[in-house]
Amino acid sequence: MADLFARDPSAPLAPPDEAERRALVALSLVPGVGPGRVRALLAAFGSARATMAASTSRLVRVNGVGRQTAEAIRAWDDASAVDAQFQRAEAVGARLVAVADPDYPALLREIYDPPSHLWVLGRLTEADALAVAVVGTRRASDYGRRVAGAFARDLAAAGVTVVSGLAYGVDIAAHRAALDAGGRTVAVLGSGVDRIYPHRHSADVRRILDEDAGAVVSEFPLGAAPDAVNFPRRNRIVSGMSRGVVVAEAHESGGALLTAGIAVEQNREVFAVPASVFAEAQGTHRQIQRGTAALATSAADVLDVLAPQWERGAAARPATPAEPEPPLNRVEQRLVDALAPEPRPLDAICAAANLDTSTALVYLLQLEFRGLVRQLQGKQFARA
Repeated sequence: MADLFARDPSAPLAPPDEAERRALVALSLVPGVGPGRVRALLAAFGSARATMAASTSRLVRVNGVGRQTAEAIRAWDDASAVDAQFQRAEAVGARLVAVADPDYPALLREIYDPPSHLWVLGRLTEADALAVAVVGTRRASDYGRRVAGAFARDLAAAGVTVVSGLAYGVDIAAHRAALDAGGRTVAVLGSGVDRIYPHRHSADVRRILDEDAGAVVSEFPLGAAPDAVNFPRRNRIVSGMSRGVVVAEAHESGGALLTAGIAVEQNREVFAVPASVFAEAQGTHRQIQRGTAALATSAADVLDVLAPQWERGAAARPATPAEPEPPLNRVEQRLVDALAPEPRPLDAICAAANLDTSTALVYLLQLEFRGLVRQLQGKQFARA
């Protein structure tokens, strides 16, 4: 693992042996040693083992490593904690992917402060080199969730891996849409991979794993809680392993715009989807006004910009067109005409379509199965 962070980019990477993997985990458990210091230490000493064995006087010579951190590294001697990490990983089916391993995300290796290793549930594959992040507010509106779903679905259908953070709102809408399209998705956590957060999305994690449709990754130790300080570090991975970042909906302060800012620093393409001028969430408008993001109204806009970066492959090919739907009958057409993109209550739909409630519900259900209608809380319906 010598000079991994200061090596010739054309030189082949040698995966670390078991002792080096244990040393990487040990180094990550030392208090005060974050990814920036790990990067500096590995560049200085060539390996985690050499770092853990270095004297205090040599450690303090490394840029960014003070005496307190150097003494913490020298004093650290808890092999049982390392054992516990691998035991917890085995219990949930996770494995350690080091920066020198072939399945470590190639794009993530390129950022200034890549994690020395990731804990991974599921599989990272070569297909994930064609990845785009879809991010946004946890307090997403129906519009924001629809935008996230539409972009993620069409990107996944074009062979692009959809990356996000498994959070409420935009993130989970993007993951689910990618899976529904039969594509791949990667969820990046701000906690240990054995502490799915939010827990309510554990079923979505299980679906990713059961369908072999991506991975769940984290740089944080097994057992780590989803502390607020973890999420900026999580966000740099979301953008770092992606070719571009789509902000589906965002407030003017929050994690989504922070992720977009990190993406700009990482030299990634950033796209913002415009919101309604009446919407509470105006963050994407500010991005477009300031020139920090390109306006995007569809996944095609994203692919047009990113395709030249990719070798000809899955993401450069148009998605296979779907089989045409059978035509609507007269009752179905009346209902579709009575609907709008925004939710409408059932009684208003019935009045506009001149149908009784029972008949309308039967046909609305059929239209929902065909993906033409969405049902929302409170017996409200909208055109999909």
